[in-house]
Amino acid sequence: MRYEESVIEGRNAVLEALRSGKTIDRLFLLKGCQDGPLLSIARMARKQDTLIQYVPKTRLDQLSDGGKHQGVIAYGAVYAYASLEDMLALAKEKGEPPFLFLLDGIEDPHNLGAIIRTANLAGAHGVIIPKRRAAGLTAVVAKTSAGALNYTPVAKVTNLTMVMEELKKEGMWFVCADMDGALMYDLDLKGPLGIVIGNEGEGVSRLVKERCDMTAAIPMKGDIDSLNASVAAGVLAYEAVRQRMDR
Repeated sequence: MRYEESVIEGRNAVLEALRSGKTIDRLFLLKGCQDGPLLSIARMARKQDTLIQYVPKTRLDQLSDGGKHQGVIAYGAVYAYASLEDMLALAKEKGEPPFLFLLDGIEDPHNLGAIIRTANLAGAHGVIIPKRRAAGLTAVVAKTSAGALNYTPVAKVTNLTMVMEELKKEGMWFVCADMDGALMYDLDLKGPLGIVIGNEGEGVSRLVKERCDMTAAIPMKGDIDSLNASVAAGVLAYEAVRQRMDR
């Protein structure tokens, strides 16, 4: 299901959005404020497991379009999030081994949108993103995905490592892109697979990497040492696609 507006300002507007069940990616509240309505908003947001950031008024003023934020600004998802069950069901419906993308802290919405587009074209059954330190399904992401968000489920989870453990029980294997890994052409990327792509600057975090079964190095012949995150996702994904076509 698609939502319309992604930025919500003002106490009444944010309260109504929370009451209606609209998916809120992130909530910015005035730091140190003990005002009753803002405390009510915070309580409701916590019940819905919404990420809350307490910021000074200057930050709210920067985020606001018209300066009438009343101490609160919410970023709502442009599209509704899916569940892991939705993705596994989609794979089963197609008669294919599950093929997922797991994004460990992709913060640039353009990268996220591009990866969702790649995931769709590569035949992936879904994309999983963490709740913290990551871009959500904003209007920029939707535009960059070039329509792929209409067809590719995206799940937002609290703990990526716990989700990986759950999916391993379903028979999934995980490979992360890392320059210190084995050459990607030497790895078996067929079967139930999760491709893990790390943060634009720091790569895959230690805890997530420890839960990966394989580490894939993308061959590079140039003078710099890394690819853009969305490009790396595409290169690794299409090696998996090639192998799946050969099986």
